[in-house]
Amino acid sequence: MNLIMAYPAIEEFALSSLGYMWLHKIVGGERISTDKPYFNYKEVNAVAFSLSFDFDFMGVFEILEKNNIPFLSKERGEEYPLIFAGGPVITTNPEPLKQIFDFMVIGDGEGVNIKINEIIEQGLSKAETLQELAKLDGVYVPGVSKRVNKITEQLHNVIYTPIVSDKSYFKNTFIIEVARGCMNRCAFCTASYLNLPFRHYEYEKIIEAIELGLSQTNKIALLGAQISAHPDFNNIMKYLREKMETGVNIELGISSLRTDCVTPELVQTLVKGGQKTSTIAIEAASERLRKFINKNLKEEQILNAIQIARENGLRGLKIYSMIGIPTETNEDIEEFLRLAKTLKNRNKGFEITFSFSTFVPKPQTPLQWAPRENTKSLEKKQKFLEKELAKLGIGSKFSSAKWDYWQTVISRGDESFAQLLIEVYKQGGKLGAYKSTFKGKLGKTIDGFDLNDKLPWDFIENYPPKKLLVNEYNRLLKRANPII
Repeated sequence: MNLIMAYPAIEEFALSSLGYMWLHKIVGGERISTDKPYFNYKEVNAVAFSLSFDFDFMGVFEILEKNNIPFLSKERGEEYPLIFAGGPVITTNPEPLKQIFDFMVIGDGEGVNIKINEIIEQGLSKAETLQELAKLDGVYVPGVSKRVNKITEQLHNVIYTPIVSDKSYFKNTFIIEVARGCMNRCAFCTASYLNLPFRHYEYEKIIEAIELGLSQTNKIALLGAQISAHPDFNNIMKYLREKMETGVNIELGISSLRTDCVTPELVQTLVKGGQKTSTIAIEAASERLRKFINKNLKEEQILNAIQIARENGLRGLKIYSMIGIPTETNEDIEEFLRLAKTLKNRNKGFEITFSFSTFVPKPQTPLQWAPRENTKSLEKKQKFLEKELAKLGIGSKFSSAKWDYWQTVISRGDESFAQLLIEVYKQGGKLGAYKSTFKGKLGKTIDGFDLNDKLPWDFIENYPPKKLLVNEYNRLLKRANPII
């Protein structure tokens, strides 16, 4: 056995992670998760982790601990396998986990992981293996690599769910990646900036994947940050709709609808596919704030999307939004109530729910320098919105401002954070563990960075480069405050 494919959460979530499952399909190895963590490390050459969320380090440490493997790479001699990782968290900023992993994959992993496996199977010493791995584009070897090019794969063969299972979080669902990236470039969004340029699969290959999926299950889900930007999106929907009309039972899922691309035909197809509700993302209720984050969405487009959804069979919509966006004012918060009131009056009997997260400034985006709003201030806004929206008969859900705070800290951390994260894990990973461990050691993670600061992740050669992100940040600030 040469490779262990480790997922830092329970198997239910592992089976629903398309990237993780696809890499397992192409490189093989044994799959493990936090609820099925055990293996004999003396019989394997490498353990690969896939990290999608900032708090996934807890699952990494849990799996290592249960298998008696030291957390720090410097404490693992030749008798231990190489421990490495990839995924969005690593690509965004690998530095907080720099001392944990022997090497990391920056960018798309489907091509480079095959090359990594080939090098590992050569049976070289650890030092020799790492020297060889450092020669690969997209492989970051701490202590060896100086600059690392982020890998951006061209999309050829469609990525889809390799194992359809009733144990998956998305039970018996065949997930198909339609496109990767997003052309909208919302200033806070890593899903957009990490995956530029926008790419898509050929129409014919998507149809082949749909047919493959239908041979295994009737549940089909289409995945992508901006699915509707696919040049053949309408034809894909038409193909599915026509199959349904001929009697083929298809339960169709699309994670969210692009607000300015909602059409009667799209909604009708979703309804035929059994979808009762869907989601749209507006991020902010005021047009000024939407312009600032580059969410170029007019209010009339929001109203129109909801009207189309209601008139064509959906029973409700969830509206994704954020609070705590830089330059936000009380007037911007009040705009949510005005918009909610308008939506309620125009859509009697239609279920509308607002889902609010708090702004988390992320590396590799134009807002990577921005400060994070005070937690008490954010919680005050949350309570105000919850109370006032309830008066209007509109439901609301909120992310935890406290946990979003620590997500901000981790995502913008540097190499000194590894020891701190280990201590957080040892203390149980609750909020109190973060407070006591990080006291006096936050650096600029919350207050934000200056534009001339050297950032922990600056060694990654990305597109757009840092200079363009600086220009975009300045442009958006002037857009929000013309007097600047």
